[in-house]
Amino acid sequence: MFKRALLLASLICFSWSAMANTQVLMKTNQGDVTLQLFDDKAPKTVKNFLDYVKAGYYEGTVFHRVIPGFMIQGGGFDAKLAKKETRPAVENEADNRISNKRGTIAMARTNDPHSATSQFFINQANNSNLNFREKTARAWGYTVFGRVIKGMSTVDTIAQLPTGAGGRFRKDVPRKPVIIEKIIIIETSK
Repeated sequence: MFKRALLLASLICFSWSAMANTQVLMKTNQGDVTLQLFDDKAPKTVKNFLDYVKAGYYEGTVFHRVIPGFMIQGGGFDAKLAKKETRPAVENEADNRISNKRGTIAMARTNDPHSATSQFFINQANNSNLNFREKTARAWGYTVFGRVIKGMSTVDTIAQLPTGAGGRFRKDVPRKPVIIEKIIIIETSK
């Protein structure tokens, strides 16, 4: 009986570690956010994001688009709202059918479904209108590649900051820059 219980416990631990996903800590001047990435569900997107993280790309970038009750977007502009140079775009993996629910992180993109590079957004609400519906330009959706596991209060604080015009943007820019100081990998997938 004891051996069977020990074997079962070992299998459960093995299964959990095999399914573990990478975690990152995003340090901002408004507080910290810990994210669990979906390495297994959006592998190309997670690799792309982690390549930017490892290169230190996000250090000093800002959340340049903040819309309460919708999302906060960052990862592509510096504190002066100058656009940073990016790597080639990553293939859209929104057909993984992970929903843009409150607390998930997804890739920002242009109207081209396969145009995401460095920018991402954190959903502050359930945004089902951003989900994959079909493989057409209008219905591809936005790739969800992780979720907030700690620090959603920081996301909510950022979403409530006063905004206005700034740089090339006519609205939704926080009046006081919300700076991503760094993103650190704190746990890697197995």
